[in-house]
Amino acid sequence: MTPDERRSRQRAFLAARARLADDYRASRQDDRHAWRSLDELADTPEFRAFLHREFPRGASELLDGLSRRQFLRLMGASLALAGLTACASQPHDKIVPYVNQPAQVTPGKPLFFATATPFGGYGTGVLAESHLGRPTKLEGNPDHPASLGATDAITQATLLDLYDPDRSQTVLRDGRISSWDVFLGALQPVLAKFRANGGAGLYVLTETVTSPTLADQLAALRRAYPAARWHQYEPAGRDNARLGARLAFGTDVNPVYRFADADVIVALDADFLMHWPGSVRYEREFIDGRRVRADRQTMNRLYAVETAPTLVGALADHRQALRPSEVAAFAAGLARALGVDAGAGPAAAPAVPWLAAAVRDLQQHRGRGLVLAGEAQPPLVHALAHAINDALGNAGHTVVYTEPVEAAPADQLAALRALVGDLVAGKVDTLAILGGNPVYDAPADLAFGARLTSAPLRIHLGPFADETAALCQWHIPQAHYLETWSDIRAFDGTATIMQPTIEPLYGGKSAHEVLAALVDGVDRTGHDIVRAYWQGRHAGGDFETFWQTTLHDGVVRDTAAAPRAVAIQPGFAGRAAPAAPADQGLELAFRPDPTIWDGRYADNGWLQELPKPLTKLTWDNAALVSPATARRLGLVTDNTDPESKSAGDAVGVPLVELRYRGGVVEAPLWVMPGHADDCATIHLGYGRTRTGKVGTGLGFNAYLLRTSDAPWGGPGLEVRPPGKRYTLATTQNHGTMEGRDILRSGTLADYRRDPRFDHADERVPARGPSLYPDYQYPDYAWAMSIDLNACVGCGACVLACQAENNIPVVGKLQVSEGREMHWIRVDRYYTGPAEAPETAFQPVPCMQCENAPCELVCPVGATVHDSEGLNDMVYQRCIGTRYCSNNCPYKVRRFNFFQYTDQREPTLMLMRNPEVTVRERGVMEKCTYCVQRIVQTRIAAQNEGRMIRDGEVQTACQQVCPTRAIVFGNINDRGSAVAKLKAEPADYSLLGELNTRPRTTYLPRLRNPNPDVTTS
Repeated sequence: MTPDERRSRQRAFLAARARLADDYRASRQDDRHAWRSLDELADTPEFRAFLHREFPRGASELLDGLSRRQFLRLMGASLALAGLTACASQPHDKIVPYVNQPAQVTPGKPLFFATATPFGGYGTGVLAESHLGRPTKLEGNPDHPASLGATDAITQATLLDLYDPDRSQTVLRDGRISSWDVFLGALQPVLAKFRANGGAGLYVLTETVTSPTLADQLAALRRAYPAARWHQYEPAGRDNARLGARLAFGTDVNPVYRFADADVIVALDADFLMHWPGSVRYEREFIDGRRVRADRQTMNRLYAVETAPTLVGALADHRQALRPSEVAAFAAGLARALGVDAGAGPAAAPAVPWLAAAVRDLQQHRGRGLVLAGEAQPPLVHALAHAINDALGNAGHTVVYTEPVEAAPADQLAALRALVGDLVAGKVDTLAILGGNPVYDAPADLAFGARLTSAPLRIHLGPFADETAALCQWHIPQAHYLETWSDIRAFDGTATIMQPTIEPLYGGKSAHEVLAALVDGVDRTGHDIVRAYWQGRHAGGDFETFWQTTLHDGVVRDTAAAPRAVAIQPGFAGRAAPAAPADQGLELAFRPDPTIWDGRYADNGWLQELPKPLTKLTWDNAALVSPATARRLGLVTDNTDPESKSAGDAVGVPLVELRYRGGVVEAPLWVMPGHADDCATIHLGYGRTRTGKVGTGLGFNAYLLRTSDAPWGGPGLEVRPPGKRYTLATTQNHGTMEGRDILRSGTLADYRRDPRFDHADERVPARGPSLYPDYQYPDYAWAMSIDLNACVGCGACVLACQAENNIPVVGKLQVSEGREMHWIRVDRYYTGPAEAPETAFQPVPCMQCENAPCELVCPVGATVHDSEGLNDMVYQRCIGTRYCSNNCPYKVRRFNFFQYTDQREPTLMLMRNPEVTVRERGVMEKCTYCVQRIVQTRIAAQNEGRMIRDGEVQTACQQVCPTRAIVFGNINDRGSAVAKLKAEPADYSLLGELNTRPRTTYLPRLRNPNPDVTTS
């Protein structure tokens, strides 16, 4: 065939495929058609051109624009001259055996240590997997009430923080290298002065404290220095929730929610599925109430009002987008409709079509309903939620109130203002900042950085020499939580003693050790401090047995906070602060970033590259607005994303100037389907100037617009387009299925009528006819079932897979070229109009096809099938033709274009899982069903002379999932959980008509709308 004939045949093929796609789109133009981006919804010619490329724009080119053919030509010439000496190779390591092997250490067999991950002051129990003294993976502790054996994405990524080579590695004095001993020596005359004056001028600033030992040390500090002051500040803390409970009940209490008992839930801008204290457990309980099977056809119902789309809004059966000020008005309207005094606040509730139906639903489910408010809402909204729960009899059932978990509940913003006031007044002689970065994340109007320098002595404890450390005379590197002894309480008060899993890599210190130095000037270890505290509180019995048992279990038994009887205070609404007027132009809403939170994880490459659940942005933040608001601002002229005409992966968006309360920043504008009109949402945590190499200089600093009197936003935003554009890297169109029916969704009523959703005629048998004889799998036949109704889109599975399988970070530029390396992606789909779409998530790993199209085209047999149904990769054979990726209809293979993996940084080499190969460039990678875990379990079972039991092997994505949306096992075992799910009538395969016979199948996404709304 001549080149002209080949090109002619290719053009004919592309034209035929385009006609088929057009016909398919025409047949799917209905309300249930799923779409990923506004470009796809508009079906622009540019977007269709993007889809017709096998790989995203630029994916077949090198950074300098060379094509693959040019690259091979040049490399051939180079290799002819240079030989093979320039090939990349693994660094040389020496294998040295133990002289005296530790009794508990067996090479190749990991140990697990129970500890807890701190987040916002609260702990989540984890088990740290350790290989020869180095932790390589974190799993949830099944015995811990906050984890129940699962974790979230941030917890998985904290492992990378431990090995971050950019962490602070030495004590600094005025920016120069010093030591801990020198610091202790310099502290002695300061402490002598404070002993003489009772501690006047000594201030300590911490983040939220729930640690029993740290709280005891702070109390000891106050006893030693009665005039000393302790303040707490958390930039994304729970001030409003704390003040709302105080407003409703007249005292500090801790609400603990029981979603397992809730049939009807109303969320007032409350994303309880994302980074709340207890959110991992809340996810499990909430989804358990929505799990539909052939023998259990019931679901709870969720109503949500919110400004920017969240995971809760994505799962809601009824969702309404409201401006921030309108959420408070809606809460007042809901309270009045339920007979609760809402005071003289907003008189008219916004027009929400399902408000009356939600009121009836709550009334019909007294004692089984739940109303809760998010942290961004003012204290009155939280108080109204408590009052509604009390009026409906939900208190004591779906919400239980306990004693406070925090050591000293406080209005943290008020405390920070007081500290700044004392700095201005010259009252602060010595300020010790134990964790946190207030120079960066304190509200802009407080000018904390400028005020801080008025203190004569400033001490900072932190993991990085960050913005705050730069203004302090002393900076002490903070030990990672996996390097130090400590303790912490969970959302319900349950305590965990945190034990180190590795010696401090850089000699870091904990807050316990710094506080011990401040109290009496001595050097005490964290182990001695924590152990002494618990020994002093152990009443009777053998303390050593208690200590060892507690360390083993990861839970201090019987330490949950005691329930507390509370009563709503009459007239509480009248004592609330008046709402700000909302008629001053656009409103602005601040939210913590879904991945890097308040900025503390900015240097974490795993979190930076994890696509944000709803925008699918990576490595950046943006100003989110609705399509209608973007049009009104003159930034778009139609209902499409304001992207450059190169739609798809790297998008050029308008760079706008945001002016708010005297602050000015430039931010890229992102049109967000489902966002409320006449307002914008911006995420905190970016715009860092002093952190590691990964996080410095990314995005814009939203804290420059934040003020202490409106920390979560308000009216008065001005948006001015400066005429520039900015490139964002998003994965929202990567792996697009070109409109094919891979997302199956419907309502509970649809399911009851037909679990297959009218696809019975289209449904292809799991084992259709084939030209090849069927292969028998006599022992094990591994398979996976993913319940789309249980997936909340959090992305924890993506990071668990990354940690387990040594998957590298590639960076913003490579993501924008479609080269991210994640072995599992979580697709986000919309259905309906862009102004108010319904949202669903679909995790897509390798399908492990029995008739795998990739295997047929590999010229070197690098991708092969094994005797248990796994599609294996032999990296040593792969030569990088990418034929397998071309032939994969699911687009789940990743090509290692460059040497992404750092093979020289010693600490990063310690992090890697020794059971998984570290891949070189030029090979294809993909999901393996965590074959290393299968092999390890098979060896153990063979040694015991038995078969592998159901549930004994868990893939990394399955084990991490808070909602148990992913189930893995042996389908030859008809009693296994995965076999039972695959027997469900709703079970379906992606693109089953291709007869690839995927071992991974799905259950559909369901909603449970109120029939009173849908029929009105």
